Amino acid sequence: MHSNLIVARMDISSTAEVAKLFGEFDQTGMPHHMGTLRRRLFSYRGLYFHLQDFAQDDGGERIEASREDPRFMKICYDLQPFIQPLDPATWRRPADAMATCFYDWSASS
Repeated sequence: MHSNLIVARMDISSTAEVAKLFGEFDQTGMPHHMGTLRRRLFSYRGLYFHLQDFAQDDGGERIEASREDPRFMKICYDLQPFIQPLDPATWRRPADAMATCFYDWSASS
């Protein structure tokens, strides 16, 4: 499994609306198209964390490949009033907001 973590800014009062938008988005075929197994959204002191789990290690590539899909474009547009880039000067695409995993541990089965 592979995970992506997107970090951005969000007013905590927006959590219900953001959750609603993703609830609607996740009812489309986009999560399957992108290979998403699970999505979790977190907020902490004005920060937004979007954790997405994929079956394969190509999640970031699938997100990039989906950028032109009208469903992906719609959610990006719909989220604009609520989610702002952590660093607007450097943000151009979703990959610009992805955290880098530097340690990973899992319990043995």
